[in-house]
Amino acid sequence: MRTFVALCLLAGVALAPSPAPAQDAEALRRELEQLRRQFDAMQQQYRQAIDSLTERLQRLEAQPPPAAVPPAAPPVTAQAPPSGPPSLLELARPREPFALYERRGAGQLLFDIGVAGDFAGSLASNRVETAHAGSLAGQENRFFPREVELSLFGQVDPYARAEVRMEVGEEFEDGQRSSNVSLAEANLTLMTLPFGTQLKLGQMRTRFGLLNELHQHDRPFIDNPNVLVRFFGDEGLVEKGAELTWVPPLPVYLQAIVGLFDGDNEDAFGRGSLRNPLVTGRLRTFFELTDTSALQLGMSGATGVTAAGQRANYAGLDAKYKYRPEGWLHPLLTLGGEVLYGRRKVKEGTEESPPTGPEVSAEFRTRESYGYYLWAEGQPWRRWVLGARYDWTELPDESGHEWAIGPYLSFMPSEFLRFRLGFKHTERSGVEAALKSLNEILFQATFILGAHPAHPF
Repeated sequence: MRTFVALCLLAGVALAPSPAPAQDAEALRRELEQLRRQFDAMQQQYRQAIDSLTERLQRLEAQPPPAAVPPAAPPVTAQAPPSGPPSLLELARPREPFALYERRGAGQLLFDIGVAGDFAGSLASNRVETAHAGSLAGQENRFFPREVELSLFGQVDPYARAEVRMEVGEEFEDGQRSSNVSLAEANLTLMTLPFGTQLKLGQMRTRFGLLNELHQHDRPFIDNPNVLVRFFGDEGLVEKGAELTWVPPLPVYLQAIVGLFDGDNEDAFGRGSLRNPLVTGRLRTFFELTDTSALQLGMSGATGVTAAGQRANYAGLDAKYKYRPEGWLHPLLTLGGEVLYGRRKVKEGTEESPPTGPEVSAEFRTRESYGYYLWAEGQPWRRWVLGARYDWTELPDESGHEWAIGPYLSFMPSEFLRFRLGFKHTERSGVEAALKSLNEILFQATFILGAHPAHPF
């Protein structure tokens, strides 16, 4: 508006007739000059106002658009868990599985479930089959389910975990083959006891030696080392009792394990009573030699009473080394071995164990024996493993010894499927001539369904 008025005034002045006197002309010139300055000032003000509006508009356009307001959440219809324990009527009422488990609070999950199948077989001569003298005794020249295992394991609560393993396998006993379902393991581990200790209760594979705690499908060989079979039988030390574990606060890793069990293993003990329990102990340490290699060392001991009421003692040393090049997902080289020493009293007077030594009682004599195995394994490719094992052992309750060597080849299409093919040559003493030298071809197929716990080193 002001601009329009100024323009009208300028036009009026310009169109007005010229005054005659010189004073009027001078006064009119000053007014025009004043109007011109006012016009310039107004123009400058309008320019500043326009610039300010333009800058504000640019700032508004540069800001992100406001977030959309989420729709209102529907009202919660889930029923809150009752605070008290369920009544007898609630327990008896039909409901979905594990519905009562929700009472323990949010975040509680079900346990893990897994199935592991282990099938093994061998090819041997007729004399080995007739005498059942092969590495898979009683199953020579057969392919059979050695161990099909259903595992249930998980956290009980923040303080404990548990595992249950049912096992089905074909067995050869008393001249007959049968498939039996058995309870392989069922135990509870209390993880937060005082002084950093843990207590494992129930039926378990005892942590004696390097391989005893591993299930058959997790072991690095098709057959078990001769010294373990001769000392503890095909199943190893599977006992009922408790194991206490302690890791002391030392600069180096050291795990101490003490166990107290019934002593049901018939090959080594067999008393089967807590009045004469089987006591085990183990020390295990671990070193990272370099960024790519590590070494585990262990020492074990066990003392118990045989079914005949005689004391039996065993001790062992074991070692395992792994080398994994930088950037590899699997070890290139694995070395391991175990030495066992046994001291037990056996009956004298039989053909296999003639009476000798000064510690002979009226019916028993003390017999010492030892044995060992060594193995090396290379995995130059992710799916292929080449390995070999050497066995040497004395017989713990008979005269004689045996040694064996067996190379093997493993192919793993995936982490959950594995095939093995091996050859084993065995030399024995103290047996009939026809069985002193044995040759076998061994094969194995293993699969895993569902969850499977992590393997130890």
